[in-house]
Amino acid sequence: MYEDPNEYEEPSGRPDDAPSDPAARAREKADELRAHAERAAVFEGHRKFDARLIPGLDADLARDVQRRFALLERSRSPESPVLPAASAADAAALLALPEAGGPTTNDYHIRRRPGEVLMVRWLAGEQVETFYARAQAHFDAAIEGYREDEQQSHGWKQDPKTAAYLKALETVDVRMADRYLRDPIKQHGLFVLSTQAADELDVLHLSDVLMGVSPADVVGAASAPPDDGPTEQDRAWYYKLFSLRGAAGGVERMCFFTYLQKADDSFDFD
Repeated sequence: MYEDPNEYEEPSGRPDDAPSDPAARAREKADELRAHAERAAVFEGHRKFDARLIPGLDADLARDVQRRFALLERSRSPESPVLPAASAADAAALLALPEAGGPTTNDYHIRRRPGEVLMVRWLAGEQVETFYARAQAHFDAAIEGYREDEQQSHGWKQDPKTAAYLKALETVDVRMADRYLRDPIKQHGLFVLSTQAADELDVLHLSDVLMGVSPADVVGAASAPPDDGPTEQDRAWYYKLFSLRGAAGGVERMCFFTYLQKADDSFDFD
């Protein structure tokens, strides 16, 4: 019944990974741009909305949040991002952690260890509304720019598959709130958990471009890439983003949990 909109792994970029069907290629590109739009909306808070980076998240709380997300992920059916009714109370409790003097909403709460970062961001009420609006704006700008680039690069070709692909791109119409099940969440009291992951995310893009801070502000000075001539390996971090959506205490809420680990280190997310 419900499509998982965001169980997403970054594509490898190899030509043989691309589907041959033009419509499938357009859908795959839309999925890629949608994941990037979500990522931008999750991490732009410092640049756009006065969100603070707050290091020193209590170690017990950080690991508790990590454990809760792992348990919720395991409780899901592989066919759907909607959490089972048995997990609803746990999901609501996690979303409501900022209440009663807990962690602030909007801000990025960070726990660092050498080569590892746990980052949590809660949103509530109007902050959720802003997130969806920003995610939609990012997607719309990205798909429009991609259409223009593809048309300029390939529109002159007479190849039927190319023409079909360009036409399929024109029909792409992704409504972020619909794909993230916002109305069913509000109407039926659902809790939804989706993820995206990348084996090698450029930490400089995450920090400098999306967040508007130095990489040391995110991963710590000891783990940040060197200022002069960082290699691709210096910049590569394993990345997994968990997105939990639902309502608690009569308020629409979201919680984003980000796990980062240097790509040249072994990791064990549990």
